[in-house]
Amino acid sequence: LEAHVAAQPWAERALCVRADVRDPESIAAALDAGAEAFGRVDVCVANAGIWPKASLLLHESPIERVRDTLDVNLFGAAWTARAFMAQLARVGPRPDEHGASLVFIGSTAGRFGERGHAEYAMAKAGLRGLMLTLKNEIIDLDPYARVNMVQPGWTVTHMVREELAVPGAITGVVRTMPMRQLARAADIARAVVYLSSHATARQVSGEALTVAGGMEGRLQWEPDDIDEDRVRTRLDAE
Repeated sequence: LEAHVAAQPWAERALCVRADVRDPESIAAALDAGAEAFGRVDVCVANAGIWPKASLLLHESPIERVRDTLDVNLFGAAWTARAFMAQLARVGPRPDEHGASLVFIGSTAGRFGERGHAEYAMAKAGLRGLMLTLKNEIIDLDPYARVNMVQPGWTVTHMVREELAVPGAITGVVRTMPMRQLARAADIARAVVYLSSHATARQVSGEALTVAGGMEGRLQWEPDDIDEDRVRTRLDAE
């Protein structure tokens, strides 16, 4: 990450910090480093997450897998939010009243469930309750601060790229989407930018924006209706 940032024209305006979201003190130190470098942190995106690849029923899943998934996806997001709010409490709201923004990255698994990944669905569902609570708490620190969540569906990231490369996997996934296409990381990032910006979403708080091609948690297409090559081509179209 440091090498990537160093090659960017905005490198001098960026800071890379190592942290473990499972450790409250580690993530607090990361937020402190950001505040020290820039004076304050106005936008926080709780994006860290893991997805156990093996499909296991809950009673088959090792206790360690369940705990680790919750530690990263749910408690990690909570510790990130806690550190962000602690920093906001110290520095106070911006003088220009451009409220702070906290964005969680949820999942359609938290909305529809996901067979074989109960611990992942449980963690992502928990983020909704956290979001709805914190959007009422953060205004004690900044009257115009907002808390929202982006809920991606199947998105081609390094975490699931290998699974989606299996023949037939794309068909199984996009049969639930009227738009028969997979999301790119950039699609999710743009939704996060929208919710983070005072200019575009100053009146949006406590909302979960689903970015999943219209997924409803039910089958909408037959396998013969899916052209996997076409889906892959659209991923590279932009």
